Amino acid sequence: MKSSANDLINLDRLAAQMDAAGVDAIVARAGLNFTYLAGFAYPGTLARHVDLADSPRAVYLVWPRQGEPRIIANTIAAPLAQRDSWVAHFDLYEGYTEKPAEALAQTLKTMGLADATVAFECDYVSMADGAILRARLPQMRMVDSTDLMERVRAIKTPGEIARLKHGARILDNAFLAHFATVRPGMRERDLHAAIVGECIIGGSEFTHGILNSSRNTMPYGGESDFVFEAGDAIRTDYVAYFNGYPGHQSRCAVVGEPTAEQTREYRVIRDIYRSVNEQLVPGVTAGAIYQCVKDRFAEVGMPYNSILAGHSVGCWWHQQEPMISRDNARVLEEGMVIAMEPFVNHWHIQDMLLIGRDGPELLSPDFNTDDIFACV
Repeated sequence: MKSSANDLINLDRLAAQMDAAGVDAIVARAGLNFTYLAGFAYPGTLARHVDLADSPRAVYLVWPRQGEPRIIANTIAAPLAQRDSWVAHFDLYEGYTEKPAEALAQTLKTMGLADATVAFECDYVSMADGAILRARLPQMRMVDSTDLMERVRAIKTPGEIARLKHGARILDNAFLAHFATVRPGMRERDLHAAIVGECIIGGSEFTHGILNSSRNTMPYGGESDFVFEAGDAIRTDYVAYFNGYPGHQSRCAVVGEPTAEQTREYRVIRDIYRSVNEQLVPGVTAGAIYQCVKDRFAEVGMPYNSILAGHSVGCWWHQQEPMISRDNARVLEEGMVIAMEPFVNHWHIQDMLLIGRDGPELLSPDFNTDDIFACV
């Protein structure tokens, strides 16, 4: 059963932001905006064509302020969109033969937008496509949609929250199932494959992330033949997408029973993490939350050097504004979902929290983070 636009799009906020910016239509090309406005996520090979700015099989969605939206798609990508999207109107072109931007220009002209103000993702649309559009529609005024769409996507609908919760459950179930199997001699790649596979079996259409032993000093180098030994701490950072929306958590484990020192370190970071999470209330800036993280770690004599302490989440790409980063002036609002992850070394706890009027609500509660998971 298809979702409706009311389920997943903050329609009132979208209309208000378009009016404030004086925009007659939005063209969505990037995966996070296309998925948000179309209501479904392309999987596998088709997903790469949404990610690649120079794809000869690009898809677009035109969302007018007045009237019905349209999807421009090649004949390979169209059938899935026609089945799963709430958008009812499609304009098709032949990939590898016709240029996608030419098809988009024709649709904009057909929709009466040839001399309108149309917002594009200026950090994503290529110079080549921009040149085609300016040549075909010289009277059209092209403006940037990035900030507008970030502000719309930031406030979640109940339908979005339900998908985020489901994705979180898929991911935590995978952690619980496979942390329990870790023993000395297991490779990082074996555990990684098991977690990803469990998420796919559980209903995630796409899962990615990292894990590494505390003895492996190359955490983003890809899971390898590095072998776990007794006493290793395991750091994780995973994303499991369910119908385009991420479950996004990080969990800590130790191979065998944690030592007293590991337990002490973990509890220090856990307590800082939880105390900072309580500061996620409407009206606070993202930069103030980041500074709070630095201050809390400084109080226990631990420098916090990470460029990020958390971020909002949303469809297609898990890191979205507001970023919990230094001096970020974006104000937190009720209805935002923030994945907090202030970590030091291999102690990386992360959960998704819904900002409410009276404080944050944990969306990913299935994995108990009171203590380190002992792989025994």
